[in-house]
Amino acid sequence: MITLLSEPGKLAGVELRVEGDAYRHLFRARRLAVGERLRVVDGRGRARWGDVARVERAAAVVALGEPAPANEPELRVELLAATLRPERASWLVEKATELGVFAVRFVHSARAPRTFGAGTLERLRRVAAAAVEQCHRSRLPDVTGTHAWEEVAALTAGIADRRLLDTAAEGSAPPKPGGAVAFLVGPEGGWSPEERADLLGGGWRAVGLGPRALRSETAALAGLASLL
Repeated sequence: MITLLSEPGKLAGVELRVEGDAYRHLFRARRLAVGERLRVVDGRGRARWGDVARVERAAAVVALGEPAPANEPELRVELLAATLRPERASWLVEKATELGVFAVRFVHSARAPRTFGAGTLERLRRVAAAAVEQCHRSRLPDVTGTHAWEEVAALTAGIADRRLLDTAAEGSAPPKPGGAVAFLVGPEGGWSPEERADLLGGGWRAVGLGPRALRSETAALAGLASLL
């Protein structure tokens, strides 16, 4: 059992008060009782076991114990994807979170000229939070966008291993264990010649998944699975 709490870094012996949606889910829908154990995460990659100490009418108190497994991959993968329709973006965020992605960043491109409003981005972040709980992770991935094409270089400036998914490329080398990878997936119509030239000239390495043309979200997940 996982609940996301807003105060990171708490130590053993500290009691946390659980309210709102987390309380309703755990203590009304799931009916956890005093003495039961759950796994508490802070959304930043840390986790502890907790024991239910008290259940009140609108809140509960959980006493934190020893550290719990973080369940996070050693490899840090940041996914940059051409902007999708909201329902497809939601599916991608959910599944990428389950696979262990560090961040999902949506990018405006010439052949996918969509943008997200603030409401859509907040919904995508809620989808990511629910996926973290479902799959027992401890880190909540960043979900950002829509980023202008000119921001791609700055977004990935600190990552040496930058991979561009390209149907003309053949396979890829395994990533360095414990390192970081930026993985860029374009729209189904492909990158424009100007965008592709910018990427290859900026140090991105073209990698492939085979000869078939996949939907953007399918390609993204196949690539993430091969990395993670």
